[in-house]
Amino acid sequence: MSVIDQFFAHQLTTAVGQPLRVAVYSRLASGIRANVFPLGHVLPRETELATALGVSRTVVREALMLLEEDGLIVTRRGVGRFVVDTLPHIGLEELQPLERALAESGRHIEVRQLEFDTQPTTDFISNKLALDATANTWFREALILIDGSPVAIAQEHLPAGKYLSDIHPGIAASLASLAAESKTLLGAIFDRFGSVLSGGVCALAASVAGETRAALLGLKPTMPVLVLTQTAEYDGTPLYLAKFIVSPEVGSLSIVQSTPN
Repeated sequence: MSVIDQFFAHQLTTAVGQPLRVAVYSRLASGIRANVFPLGHVLPRETELATALGVSRTVVREALMLLEEDGLIVTRRGVGRFVVDTLPHIGLEELQPLERALAESGRHIEVRQLEFDTQPTTDFISNKLALDATANTWFREALILIDGSPVAIAQEHLPAGKYLSDIHPGIAASLASLAAESKTLLGAIFDRFGSVLSGGVCALAASVAGETRAALLGLKPTMPVLVLTQTAEYDGTPLYLAKFIVSPEVGSLSIVQSTPN
C-alpha cells in the first residue's frame, strides 16, 4: 500500500459543528505538512480526492480554495493543483508545540526542564481538565530558549493516575520518558504518538513578568509578557492544559487568517 493509500485509509472525522470543507482542508493540510503530498508535486484530481475522502467534489473544491488561500497549494491553469515549493510558517492558528511555532530557519530551539512532579489540582486546572477537586495532576515546567536566550516559560498539566490512564494508556505509561525529552510535553506527545490531540483552544492575554518569571526570562519584573493558555482534548475528553509566558524578546507570533466562506 502506498503512502497516499495509507493516508486515505483513515476515515475522515469532523468535530461537532465543524464544516465538512474545514475537515477536508485539515486532513489535506496535515498530509502536505507530513510530506504525504511532497513539495512541488501535483495533487490528486478533485474526483480522486472526493472518492478517497468520501465527500462531494464541491466540498473538495472548497477545501482546495482554503489551501490555496493559506499558501499551501497553487493552481496552474490547465495543468492541475500543486503543493507549493516552500511551506508557509505555521503560527498560532494550528494546535502545535510552541517550540515549533517559534522555530525559524537557522535558529536553535532548546527546551530545558525545570520541574516535573505531581501536584494537587486547583479550581482553574480542575475546570479546564474536567477533574474533581481531589485529583492530582502532572505538572511540568520548562524554559524555552532560542539561540541560548530564554524566551518563554512552559507550564504544562496533564491528569495523573487513573484519570490519565483511562484517557490514553500509552501517554500514561511513557510520561516520564516524554518529560525527559528536550521538548514541551505537547511536542514529545506529538512526536511519539502523532497528532492525537484535537479541540485545541489558545487564549491570549497580556500581563507583566513578576519577580519569579522575570528571573527565569532575564527581564525586569515590570516588563510586559504575553500569556498563552492552551487546552486540548483526546477523543473529546480534556487531556492537556498549558500556560506559556512569552517574553517580548521572542518577536512576533503569527496567526494566519482566511476569509470565511
